[in-house]
Amino acid sequence: MNKNECKFPLNLVIAGFGGQGVLLAGKLIAEAGLHEGREVSWIPSYGPEMRGGTANCTVIISDSEIGSPVVENPDVLVIMNRPSMDKFLPSLKKDGVCIYNKSLIEGFKPRSDVKMVAVPASDLAVQMGSTKLLNMVLVGSFMANSKAFSEASLAYALKKSISAKHQDLIPLNEKAIDEGAKFIA
Repeated sequence: MNKNECKFPLNLVIAGFGGQGVLLAGKLIAEAGLHEGREVSWIPSYGPEMRGGTANCTVIISDSEIGSPVVENPDVLVIMNRPSMDKFLPSLKKDGVCIYNKSLIEGFKPRSDVKMVAVPASDLAVQMGSTKLLNMVLVGSFMANSKAFSEASLAYALKKSISAKHQDLIPLNEKAIDEGAKFIA
């Protein structure tokens, strides 16, 4: 993913606590890929507690038919908290990319055979006025790092995925996405 173009299929795991926007982040990425005419798979998974429990989702974006939606060894991880880092980092493919929220994750042993991208997502979200924006910061960082889809496709996905009663929050979410992308640039 270090190059100017994304290689497909792209297998992604996004993980964190319930309530951090893990599933919405995955849905946006899948929707952006779909908007660009790619085959996509999005599978959410969350613990029984939902808010505060563990949550993760897998996303596959491909130029061809997806044979199985199961992602055992992802190409990319987007990690929002330390327990998720401990759980998923060992499964990341060699030469893969781990984009993680360095505001909440410290004291782990990074891998030297993968690209570790530390983004102060929670800190950036707080600067914008809400910790709830951390998922959008990380989605922006993923977009800028992977080049799996365009900003326009992500903007389309955001408008399509945010419920009617929360449409007023789209500009703030777009700003958080931009901040995450700028951090990578």
